[in-house]
Amino acid sequence: MDAGTSFLLRPIFLHGFSASLHLVLLLSLIISWVCKKLKASVGQSTEGSKERFNKSKRVLWYKQTLFCCLGVSVFNLVLSLLSYFYWNRNGWSDDELVTLLDLVLRTLGWGAISVYLHTQFFNSGEPKFPFLLRVWWGFYLSTSCYCLVIDIVLYYKQFTVPIQYVVSDVFSVITALFFCYVGFLRKHVGEDTVLLQEPLLDGNNVSDDVVSPIKTKGSDNVTPFSKAGFISILTFSWMGSLIADGNKKTLELEDVPQLDSGDSVVGALPIFRNKLNAECGMGSGVTTLKLVKALFFLGWKDILLTAFFALVTSSASFVGPSLIDTFVQYLNGKQKFKHEGYVLVSAFFVAKLVECLSQRQWIFRLQQVGVRVRAVIIAVVYNKSLTLSCQAMQGHTSGEIINLMTVDAERLGDFTWYIHDPWLVIVQVGLAFLILYKNLGLSSVATIFATVVVMLVNFPFWRMQEKFQDKLMESKDKRMKTTSEILRSMRILKLQGWEMKFLSKIIELRKCEAGWLKRHLYCTAMASFIFWSAPSFLSVVTFGACMILGIPLSSGKILSAIATFRILQVPIYALPDTISMIIQTKVSLDRIASFIRLDDLQPDVVERLPRGSSDTTLEIIDGNFSWDLTSPNKTLKDINLKVLHGMKVAVCGTVGSGKSSLLSCILGEIPKSSGILKLCGTKAYVAQSPWIQSGTIQENILFGKEMDRVRYDVVLEACSLKKDLEIFAFGDQTVIGERGINLSGGQKQRIQIARAIYQDADVYMFDDPFSAVDAHTGSHLFKEVLLGLLSSKTVIYVTHQVEFLPAADQILVMKDGKITQVGKYSDILNSGTDFMELVGAHKQALSAIGSMEEGLVSEKIMEDRCGPTRSSNVVQKEENKNVQNDESDEIAELKGQLVQEEEREKGKVGFSLYWKYITAVYAGALVPFILLAQVLFQTLQIGSNYWIAWATPVSEDIKPPVESSTLIFVFVILAIGGSFCLLARNILVVTTGYKTATLLFNKMHMCIFRAPMSFFDATPSGRILNRASTDQSAVDLNIPMQIGGFAFNIIQLLAIITVMSQVAWQVFLVFIPVISTCIWYQQYYISSARELSRLVGVCKAPVIQHFAETISGSTTIRSFDQESRFQNTNMKLMDGYSRPNFHVAGAMEWLCFRLDMLSSITFAFSLVLLISVPNGILNPAIAGLAVTYGLNLNMLQASAIWNLCRLENKIISVERMLQYSSIPSEPPLVIEESRPDPSWPSHGEVSIHDLQVRYAPHLPLVLRGLTCTFLGGMKTGIVGRTGSGKSTLIQTLFRIVEPAAGQIMIDAINISSIGLHDLRSRLSIIPQDPTMFEGTVRSNLDPLEEYTDEQIWEALYKCQLAEEVRNKEGKLDSKVTENGENWSMGQRQLVCLGRVLLKKSKVLVLDEATASVDTATDNLIQQTLRQHFSDCTVITIAHRITSVLDSDMVLLLNQGLIEEYDSPMKLLENKSSSFAQLVAEYSLRSNSSSDVQ
Repeated sequence: MDAGTSFLLRPIFLHGFSASLHLVLLLSLIISWVCKKLKASVGQSTEGSKERFNKSKRVLWYKQTLFCCLGVSVFNLVLSLLSYFYWNRNGWSDDELVTLLDLVLRTLGWGAISVYLHTQFFNSGEPKFPFLLRVWWGFYLSTSCYCLVIDIVLYYKQFTVPIQYVVSDVFSVITALFFCYVGFLRKHVGEDTVLLQEPLLDGNNVSDDVVSPIKTKGSDNVTPFSKAGFISILTFSWMGSLIADGNKKTLELEDVPQLDSGDSVVGALPIFRNKLNAECGMGSGVTTLKLVKALFFLGWKDILLTAFFALVTSSASFVGPSLIDTFVQYLNGKQKFKHEGYVLVSAFFVAKLVECLSQRQWIFRLQQVGVRVRAVIIAVVYNKSLTLSCQAMQGHTSGEIINLMTVDAERLGDFTWYIHDPWLVIVQVGLAFLILYKNLGLSSVATIFATVVVMLVNFPFWRMQEKFQDKLMESKDKRMKTTSEILRSMRILKLQGWEMKFLSKIIELRKCEAGWLKRHLYCTAMASFIFWSAPSFLSVVTFGACMILGIPLSSGKILSAIATFRILQVPIYALPDTISMIIQTKVSLDRIASFIRLDDLQPDVVERLPRGSSDTTLEIIDGNFSWDLTSPNKTLKDINLKVLHGMKVAVCGTVGSGKSSLLSCILGEIPKSSGILKLCGTKAYVAQSPWIQSGTIQENILFGKEMDRVRYDVVLEACSLKKDLEIFAFGDQTVIGERGINLSGGQKQRIQIARAIYQDADVYMFDDPFSAVDAHTGSHLFKEVLLGLLSSKTVIYVTHQVEFLPAADQILVMKDGKITQVGKYSDILNSGTDFMELVGAHKQALSAIGSMEEGLVSEKIMEDRCGPTRSSNVVQKEENKNVQNDESDEIAELKGQLVQEEEREKGKVGFSLYWKYITAVYAGALVPFILLAQVLFQTLQIGSNYWIAWATPVSEDIKPPVESSTLIFVFVILAIGGSFCLLARNILVVTTGYKTATLLFNKMHMCIFRAPMSFFDATPSGRILNRASTDQSAVDLNIPMQIGGFAFNIIQLLAIITVMSQVAWQVFLVFIPVISTCIWYQQYYISSARELSRLVGVCKAPVIQHFAETISGSTTIRSFDQESRFQNTNMKLMDGYSRPNFHVAGAMEWLCFRLDMLSSITFAFSLVLLISVPNGILNPAIAGLAVTYGLNLNMLQASAIWNLCRLENKIISVERMLQYSSIPSEPPLVIEESRPDPSWPSHGEVSIHDLQVRYAPHLPLVLRGLTCTFLGGMKTGIVGRTGSGKSTLIQTLFRIVEPAAGQIMIDAINISSIGLHDLRSRLSIIPQDPTMFEGTVRSNLDPLEEYTDEQIWEALYKCQLAEEVRNKEGKLDSKVTENGENWSMGQRQLVCLGRVLLKKSKVLVLDEATASVDTATDNLIQQTLRQHFSDCTVITIAHRITSVLDSDMVLLLNQGLIEEYDSPMKLLENKSSSFAQLVAEYSLRSNSSSDVQ
């Protein structure tokens, strides 16, 4: 070889040439940057071009290119550091100096390119990379290929080429090929794509009006995952844009992309349903196994793919332990072939990379399946709840059904994490056995035997966990059911002063639940102790077996075994978790399968005929119907009925005669035992108890139909809603609170009626709709709606008001489930006793008006003709519970609407939140002991491994420093000490977690129960239930373990760093920047992850709320045939909940992938350091120990960050619970220094002085200065049009609302000066909505358990319920279902009467208490009250004028002011009085309605 040629082959030429090129590059970039800065004064906006460039980034592979440039710079930096510190420590030759210069210039050059790409080029808006940059990439490829060819030539010519040169040249060629591909081959595609996109990117061409209607929250983009390329999926780069957004601003739901159709419930549900139908049909044939099959089919591709990833991950994780012995021998100087050290380092590194990549895909894809499974199960449970028969519904309360959704469906979603664990344990144990057998021979059999023993020891714990889990779920169900019911009835509890008694019920149920929770947690702690101790136990058994069998031990083999045990520990540790999860999931699957198996409504009860196919709208022939088909007593017997098109059919009868049941049978709600029921056309139904959805008034009226403005206005007018809407700040866009909480009873009923009319159905069914409205409004509704808008429709209406009967074409009189009389009013009036009783009772009630009736009637007619009177000019104000009354905080003040979007904290979770949590119990005194126990455990564990590595020889031919017996004895002592520290740690963590959970539960529930009524009016119960179930579960089971886990991870991480730095301190050179990068990544990620987690919480409440509303209104929904619309709404809400869930999983894996990569680089760097150290300097055994711990480095580092992130996501549950632990409370229940006398009130005189009431500081007054006195023992009736302030006065009397000014005195005591319970427990009320609780008749009449059975029976006799209760099987202990559904509305009202008869208060309030009963029962109630409350002050609000006619005094309110206050007779004498006009109106309606025909 001549001199010229040989110079071209020398490294000094190659690296000198390369250094020159990189220097030119560096100078060019600096000059370019200076020129750009000088031009910057032009100040052109780059926003538009940047936006366009963002669109083309995917085409240009911008991110990958930037990442690659950065990679080249970092790679050269590492080589230059190694060159300076290791390879050339003994002196520098010319070649080596030029090489170092080249590496430094490469580092700077490629770093400069990265900066240029990120700043200058990114903002330039160029559609392709600059020409000069692409030319440079061409040069770079040429020089790299040239250098690699030289390496190959020299190798074949038997010259020695340093390995680092070869590695550098191979890396350069690969990266240069990538750059040239991006710069040259991709450009045409990119240009075409950009050109294609150009017109669409011009925003001016698209009208905003066209786009806006189709935009829903986040609907403008589907998750990038659905179209991501291979590299993007592998590295989770598709999450980058969302995480970047979250780093710049607070993420909202609109920012979270939509799910891909495969993950959306809309796409997944049909697949699941088809599979389940194919297996068994959706009904009674569903078993747990068939349910599992259908769920597996839902994600079988992903499950099989993740099984492959799991297998690859497990196999790769065992590469490290299998190579440790070889590595230790290499460090000891036994080199088998040239460059063996680099080959070993490469094997360790590649195994780590493969493990990382496959593990990330495995975990993410399983979570993806989990999102799908959860959504589908919730949809199935929801759809099922819409078709459940009433019998099945009575057996399952709404609380239980909601738990299926909040707990069981969540658990099935979470189980996907564990799906591969059972078979993976076998694979991992098998691989471990192979490694151990290779190193330790027959003693590995002892290891397998010990593993089996450990598993068997845990078997009793598994069994106990299954039992405890069952009991825990059972007790949680009971608690949630009771909580749900109590929240619904909070108003009545506050009025009666019972809330603390019902809180104690919940606390008792929680105590039972907490008992099972405690057992479950301690059982888990023991299982955790056994499995954390397992590696030490396995080590003792294995090494003891080696000693007995005489198998020689070397430090390499022992370290390999320890590394194997550490990996084996993971599946063994996870096994109890997995078994527990399998058990819990089995319980949940059984519960869901048994729910799906429940009976549906009979589909053949009603034979539906198409609209217009028959003149007969409804026909029932020999119909027998029963709520319970097994019962011998039929609900409806021998029903024969024929209704022609356009007829008005009235249904009347006494309380409990079967009127509502007749409507239910026509709707198909009651199972049919025999007969025929035909219905022609569509139907609409107005229930007796109004069912109003959360949403705007307009949405409630339209109920899914398109807006027809003309029809809509006609309907509003007919239902007297126009004036109400004028008063609401937002008109028909006013958001109604949960269950119509911010509307009066009359308003709710009229909205219900408007909803029915707007549907334009053929058959209308009204279940006593006029009882909740005043006389004037009732007349208006009857005239305008039934006889006006619906004049051509078929109407069947139940009514207790006899005055509405004459207008009917046919009247059905019911008694004991039979139709006893049928005909027109005049025909049946004299033909039977039942109807005569009803009419007679009505006439008796009217007789109080006396002889003035005719004069008043004619006077009224004259006034109507001449013009409006003062009373008819009264503006209808909203009543007691309008939009004013429930706005309880400043947010409502700002936004105006009653129900606000759920509050969520924003920004970083402060340390103060963690501090509050960990110091909640014993001021955090247990925390130092927990940390101390963990530190001792870690120290003893490392100590035992250090001891055994030091005390065994590096190879078998060297004499060991200590005897075998001493070796094992010291090892055992250290292992036992570590195990006891571990046990102490586990027990302390569980105890602290359990006590904190109990404390938070009690604090939150006490605050909720002491909250003012305005809080419940403005807060949907779904939000409270979410905190009481999901968030409480997180605090019970997850958070203590996660806080502990994070602290333990940090301690372990510090321990590993200590061990590794003992061997080679230089590891800090790379460790410090890597840890800094990890922390930066964590900070960059957490802002997005935190908000996504909060969105998960916020998006879950609407799902629960919609679910709860649907269950309570299922009859109404079915009657309008709206099931499919509600199912679609549920699916939309579910997808809204799944979206943040899916992206939380993606964000977590995005972070974990990057952390894994960084820790793998750290580990590889450490290994390179170890093999670079000359022989004899390091102790090979201790270096091997560092490698053993280093194998866990990536797992621990990722685990620490992952635990921190997961903890920050979960700690939000504590944040949400603390949010509800600081609600402003009502005034004190008892004020000790001003307690009234036990006999107070003795007279019952109520004196009101200048009373002013408003519902919130910023709202107008509702009562505007009332002054009057209700004398003790007198009966006072309060009347007034809807919205005059009647119910507000009653609420103020009970201090549900506090006066803004003025005072109320009862027997000379200011009610504001005494405790709420002292006040409320001494007053009695029969409320407008009769409320019964699940339990027994006894518990409903006497919740506080203050009375004897004799007293209860006496009260039942007085309220005419004794016979009804005696006929029931359990008498006083007979069952009352949720909401008292198995009692009629009238009977529930009589139970409320029974309560006040027991209480015998001096002051009794009747708030429209007889609205739901017939006139005869009303008269009976009035008679009972006259008889038993003759010496009491009775205050009555009534819509039936007859209810107040026998009062001593009548108070007439108008717009929050007293218009009239006098005795009824005096007011009736004055024909111009407003009261006289109301009476005239009522009697006019009653006497003349028979002439309507």
